[in-house]
Amino acid sequence: MLEFNDKFVENRNYEKYETTKYPNKEMVILTCMDTRLLELLPKALNLGNGDAKIVKNAGALVAHPFGSIMRSILIAVYQLQAKEILVIAHHDCGMCGLKADPVIDSMLERGIPQETLDTLNYSGLDIKNWLHGFESVQDSVKHSVNTIKNHPLMPEGVPVHGLVIDPKTGKLDLIVDGYQN
Repeated sequence: MLEFNDKFVENRNYEKYETTKYPNKEMVILTCMDTRLLELLPKALNLGNGDAKIVKNAGALVAHPFGSIMRSILIAVYQLQAKEILVIAHHDCGMCGLKADPVIDSMLERGIPQETLDTLNYSGLDIKNWLHGFESVQDSVKHSVNTIKNHPLMPEGVPVHGLVIDPKTGKLDLIVDGYQN
């Protein structure tokens, strides 16, 4: 990768991607880190480089109202000229139906001591709840939209939309119309 990068810079291939830090389409998108969405999502939304701020995590989920995902969305709104927010999850998501026990078993198999997990639990982190996924992608989108929309630091009037994309076709289903709330 570093050799490729050296050639990329040497050949000035970056020039076609030059833009500002402000999103041309004045939006911030929270979406999943799923590999199938890397190119599909921007193409399905007609987004080019510089058009939107994109925040990614497992499941396109706002799991904590004062975590890094919410902070990124607020910075996009207050400092980077984003005027709309889209939460875009996808069908066939690995977080849908995810159970904590297999993840914990994998941690133990890869050398995380049980004592570490116990310490986290004793310290107030419900690790099983923290690692648990969701049962319905639509409900998860609604949850994230509601968390963003009702956040005490979110200014009134910012549309927050919720959508689900098909990772095979790129078809979008509107779950929450941010203009209606």
